[in-house]
Amino acid sequence: MAGLRVLVLVVLAGALQAVGAALPPPERSYNILMLLPVSSKSHRNVFMPLAKALTQRGHKITMLSNQPAPDNNPNIRYIENPSKHVDTDKVNAFEILGSPEKMFKTFTELIPKVAQEIYKVAEVADLYEKRREFDLIVIDALFNEVMYPFTHNHTFMTINPGELHPSFSASMGNFLNPAYVSNMLENYQHPFSLLDRWKNLIMSVILPFHWERAIVTPVQAEISKQFPDLPRLDDLKRNQSLTLINSHFSVGQPLPLLPNQVEVGGLHIGPPAALPKDLSDFLSGTTPVVYMSLGSIARSSAMPQEYKDIFFSAFAKLPYKVLWKFEEKPPKKAKNLFVQTHPNVKVFISHCGWLGSQESLYFGTPILGLPIFGDQPKNALALEHAGVARSLAWADLNEQRLMDSITELIENPKYREKAEKISAAMKDRPLSAVETAVYWTEYVIRHQGAVHLRSPERDLTWVQLLHLDLLLLLHVALYLVYLIISKLLAFFCGGSRSKAKRMKGKRD
Repeated sequence: MAGLRVLVLVVLAGALQAVGAALPPPERSYNILMLLPVSSKSHRNVFMPLAKALTQRGHKITMLSNQPAPDNNPNIRYIENPSKHVDTDKVNAFEILGSPEKMFKTFTELIPKVAQEIYKVAEVADLYEKRREFDLIVIDALFNEVMYPFTHNHTFMTINPGELHPSFSASMGNFLNPAYVSNMLENYQHPFSLLDRWKNLIMSVILPFHWERAIVTPVQAEISKQFPDLPRLDDLKRNQSLTLINSHFSVGQPLPLLPNQVEVGGLHIGPPAALPKDLSDFLSGTTPVVYMSLGSIARSSAMPQEYKDIFFSAFAKLPYKVLWKFEEKPPKKAKNLFVQTHPNVKVFISHCGWLGSQESLYFGTPILGLPIFGDQPKNALALEHAGVARSLAWADLNEQRLMDSITELIENPKYREKAEKISAAMKDRPLSAVETAVYWTEYVIRHQGAVHLRSPERDLTWVQLLHLDLLLLLHVALYLVYLIISKLLAFFCGGSRSKAKRMKGKRD
């Protein structure tokens, strides 16, 4: 027995060293289910550091994803969503370049099909039946409405792989005012102009409404067929205990957050793996290096030839080294090869995906943005406003503009100075992003859902929240006062006029 206690102490000590000595040991081993069957590699990359850190503290993780297992961790049970509809490796981002409608159409076709099929998958059905065995359920907040049936009468939280969307925040009882908070697809420089506020207000209403009508409604219809007794998905969503947000006020907009809205920006940025010798040798020396990567979905090999020619020609004329991630096939195993850690990397050419943008700022590297779809144009504009980037539209891309932008970012020190300031602010926090995420995940379990963190606003209707009922009563009351005063004035004034006429008649 004494030997067993020693073993437990040794295991806990090792766990504390792995995750961070700032956290106390867990009360016990928890069983946690992570659900992200509709996600990209970048979304899964946000979940993995938290999953690994939790296993280092003795917890067990089951992860349902549409991505293959990234490792052989014995404490993580990986279940791959077999749906043929969700295969990001087959996506050619350049086919939807400049066409948000095509991208949105993909989601409107994909997600309802997943809702129709996923609960018929044997392993998923088995998970659903055994969901009570888990202490906590964690869901990807974006695209995964299909998983909310798991959460009925169960403790759950979400992870936002990107910034907190205003509509998602509103569902948690925290309405973010569009007078200063940009909608999910656009970015406006503060302070918003009158025109910016008008455009942002319109988009802040249209985008959630369109998402609800085109995606949530058909998903709800499929879920209701399979689970007719469950509450609506929107009601289930409102019952989440907490959300982890992969953002930070140093790299994003400072927001008034609730206690159960926790920023863990840079969660995916773990200790960088050592660079291979050939790569390290290439980066070394005195010549500045330009690093180019278009993320996990937009592969450079799929780039139209006209753009490849522009890059090849411009790179050949620049007096810098160029490291270009040019993959023919997506890598099977992801490595934390953060090339930006090398001091010679002076510019990162990026599609401005949220994770890559955070990585570059974390390591203090200026960015040349070439956004393709989704939130990337918004991110690129935000980075420009922050003074750490320049961006180019693919439609306007030419050799000279590309060369001028790269040269400006390298030769003008203001971009790196600003990036380094943001880097210092991003790293200056009491706990690391992973430690923060671990703490709050365990907190939710320790406090049986942490109901005390939730805002009463989430239970209010829009009529109550905006005081529309009170305004109506006030309007009615004022109108009644107006009527009474009008009648009284008419009575007295009318009586006076009648009396005056009678007096005049007598005199005549």
